[in-house]
Amino acid sequence: MTSHPRRRLAGLALLLLALPAHAAMTADEVARLGKDLTPVGAERAGNAAGTIPAWTGGLTKAPANFDIDKGHAHPFADEKPLYTITAQNWEQHKEMLAPGHVAMLKRYPDSFRMNVYPSHRTAALTQADYDLIRQQAGKVSVTASGTGLENWAVSPVPFPTPRTGLEAIWNHQVRSRAGGIERRHLIGAVNPNGSFNAYGVDESWIFAQNMDRQEDNRFWYFMARMYSPADVSGEVVMVHEPLDAARDGRLAWVYNAGLRRVRRAPQIIYDSPGSFSEGTRTEDDYDMFNGPPDRYDWKLVGKRELLIPYNSYAIHSKALKASDIVKPHHLEPALTRYELHRVWVIEATLKEGARHIYGKRTFYLDEDSWTIAVKEQYDGRGQLWRVGEAQLMQYYDLPLPYYAFENMYDLLDGRYYVAGLSNEEKPWRFGAKARRADFDPDALRRSGTK
Repeated sequence: MTSHPRRRLAGLALLLLALPAHAAMTADEVARLGKDLTPVGAERAGNAAGTIPAWTGGLTKAPANFDIDKGHAHPFADEKPLYTITAQNWEQHKEMLAPGHVAMLKRYPDSFRMNVYPSHRTAALTQADYDLIRQQAGKVSVTASGTGLENWAVSPVPFPTPRTGLEAIWNHQVRSRAGGIERRHLIGAVNPNGSFNAYGVDESWIFAQNMDRQEDNRFWYFMARMYSPADVSGEVVMVHEPLDAARDGRLAWVYNAGLRRVRRAPQIIYDSPGSFSEGTRTEDDYDMFNGPPDRYDWKLVGKRELLIPYNSYAIHSKALKASDIVKPHHLEPALTRYELHRVWVIEATLKEGARHIYGKRTFYLDEDSWTIAVKEQYDGRGQLWRVGEAQLMQYYDLPLPYYAFENMYDLLDGRYYVAGLSNEEKPWRFGAKARRADFDPDALRRSGTK
């Protein structure tokens, strides 16, 4: 099925910004928040073609008889795709496709497809989050090194109208996770034949504001304990992340359950192979991008309209098993949902003399949540190598925009990576708090005991 002309070209030109490079938000711009701009800085209005609706507050209430143990009911379950993009018709829709998705359509012409649904701007935060954004708008700045923030006080969007690529990527890094997440999920590589080398992990990701004791220059604390398969059960990874990496570097440790030994792990950063990913991701690929941004020059290209994974309730259903989702070469296309949304486009180019396996990276940030929805990773020769997605959805019971899980395709070897797959697990616990003592190296032995 082909799209209606109104769904295709109108409003899809790249909107280049003509803003000063380092100027803070003006009082007039701050006053626009909650008016023609949403409280997080997105354009409140829909697009001229009518294919992107206006933001009217997002989805902030759970349906009647909501039971978190049964998962998040799909608010748009009765909708059918408007059209499907395939290797045969993608050129009709190229204005709204990321190069990475075009590459996937060409790489797997017989199986990869994109079902496009009506767009719903469901993303919303709490009023407390909106108040923080407004209070701090125009007051926060990126440090001179680019590796941290100054005058930041937990605003989930410190730069509602970003001037630079660094400001935009910091919006992604500090976006709300309700202060902390505890979750059990599957992580690992999927081989070209569809076999999933799954590792089970119990994960605690606690941000400094949810700790019982505050430390200077600390941003978040992370601990991942493996529970399967048996040969890695009991192994633990722990990270202390600074708010400004130029002042203090990342601290990381691993616990080997077989040796009952804790050791420092300085390699858990940048482009080191990601833990339990079998080489399908780097450490800074996790959460679409994390860690210090100092190895790249960041360019804010502008805004555009793009088809991105959105309202991914179907693929997050508790009625599914991992085997229903994970298929050869890519996720099951019948379960994925793409919608047209506005995104900020950022290009990260490796600095001269810096080292990283990705020579260039392009990130597409959803304007309503500041989450990287799609990313493209290029090798040192400039060849497109990996294409990542966040299966975005609104946790309407909180409310919080986050994702069901993330995935990244390797165009060269045919494998792909998933993290956060939890259909067969208990619901994640957002707003989690912790004791600082639980994130001491000595605590690793207790956490990792088999």
